[in-house]
Amino acid sequence: MSAALRLSKRMAELGLCSRREADEWIDKGWVYVDGERISVLGTKIFPEQRISIDRRAGQEQQARVTVLLNKPIGFVSGQAEDGHRPASVLITENTRWRADPTRVDFRPAHISHLAPAGRLDIDSTGLLVLTQDGRVARKLIGADSLIEKEYLVRVKGSLDDAGLQRLRHGLFLDDQALQPARVSWQNRDQLIFILQEGKKRQIRRMCELVGLSVLGLKRVRIGRVMLGALPIGHWRYLGPHEQF
Repeated sequence: MSAALRLSKRMAELGLCSRREADEWIDKGWVYVDGERISVLGTKIFPEQRISIDRRAGQEQQARVTVLLNKPIGFVSGQAEDGHRPASVLITENTRWRADPTRVDFRPAHISHLAPAGRLDIDSTGLLVLTQDGRVARKLIGADSLIEKEYLVRVKGSLDDAGLQRLRHGLFLDDQALQPARVSWQNRDQLIFILQEGKKRQIRRMCELVGLSVLGLKRVRIGRVMLGALPIGHWRYLGPHEQF
């Protein structure tokens, strides 16, 4: 038999919810293992045991929203720092994109407890995901996440074929080898980067290592979700049929 592991960890592995949500549901008595209600935090189970969830947990989860923001320069992704405001302050009823293709009715509760699922530097623009749903956060920023992020990067400087190959594979940051990246020219002064990791200021630091200066950086895609025509400083809901 496989080794036992925490019930909340197993629930997160199965994609049922985040570990934090799992602990909340266990505390509320909404989780069953092989038909038995589990209400003790830290309970361990075996991977082959069957987990079922009370319908109230599903209803609570369905009420949680994910929003897509086109972040402007000057806002930080997470908590306020160094006098800069967090991007979450831009999520208001008035800044919702008028052409939002979803038919979700706005409610003030949708603004509370939104957390960024990934970072976007203060001097970068583009697609930022904020969510109330732990499943979305885990998919995008979990330790095993392989979600692609695509960026348009305007640069200054010269780059030969060898430098382009180094951007694709062979660079080190913080004494660690970077994962392979897909990098190509979109035009003579703009590169396309597609990454599966997101170290702090990674693209800017990568460019510095090959003699380039970044003049502008915009994230245009996360997984299968595109920034599209979403105006800067505005947001929309993630549609019920959209998946990263």
